[in-house]
Amino acid sequence: MDQSELQRHAHNIRVNIIREVYAGKSGHPGGSLSAADLLTVLYFNVMDINKDNVGTIDRDRFVLSKGHAAPLLYAVLAEKGFLPEEELLTIRHLHSRLQGHPDMNDLDGIDMSTGSLGQGVAAAVGMALANRLDKNDHRIYTLLGDGECEEGEVWEAAMAAAHYKLDNLCAIIDNNGLQIDGKVSDVIGPEPFAPKFAAFGWNTIEIDGHNYDEIEKAFEAAKACKGKPTCIIAHTIKGKGVSYMENQVGWHGKAPNEEQYHEAMRELGVEKA
Repeated sequence: MDQSELQRHAHNIRVNIIREVYAGKSGHPGGSLSAADLLTVLYFNVMDINKDNVGTIDRDRFVLSKGHAAPLLYAVLAEKGFLPEEELLTIRHLHSRLQGHPDMNDLDGIDMSTGSLGQGVAAAVGMALANRLDKNDHRIYTLLGDGECEEGEVWEAAMAAAHYKLDNLCAIIDNNGLQIDGKVSDVIGPEPFAPKFAAFGWNTIEIDGHNYDEIEKAFEAAKACKGKPTCIIAHTIKGKGVSYMENQVGWHGKAPNEEQYHEAMRELGVEKA
């Protein structure tokens, strides 16, 4: 798929993220928007996943370790045709399949229930190890937040992945610099990521997380790397695509009001929101 098609999908995903958090009257738009380009390339140009194989073990798998970015995952799954687009507006509603954090029991394409930060990447390590034991050559991908990397479980998982030489595992860090309490660097400051993951035995790649060429090349390099897992550190902009949300920590976890919603839709080129 060429860049124009990828950009069209990413645009639709960003529109639906805003629709979701507005419809749910709560949610996490900032870190969903920042990683939209990463997951667009991953789902449409990298991972072996489609409507025919989504219910099988014969495909690549994705774990949203930063589970609060569920609006992003749901929007991607809708864009792939795994659920009706209109269902996105039920997010966080009673009895909806689309809860505030992903639930693997209700929806095809969600490979792990996540929310408690650090647990998703640990589960992804287990999946990668299981694939090796089963001689399943499909790959495991997981998306972490940079603030999430303050959790000790992340580094236990990193140590295990390197120990078992899980070259079928690729972790992506959405390095947007902000978390719920402010700047990541002010809270605990886990950076620099590349030398730390390298010290744990990982192959590391740093990219602009909104540059499609760099994203694609990073995934290709991760797949080509043998003998160690790969960590892609993607430098992104929190709230990317909606000007008043960009680089604003206050949009980590709140929904826009009606006026803000319509302003976001106008910026995204949607006339009738």
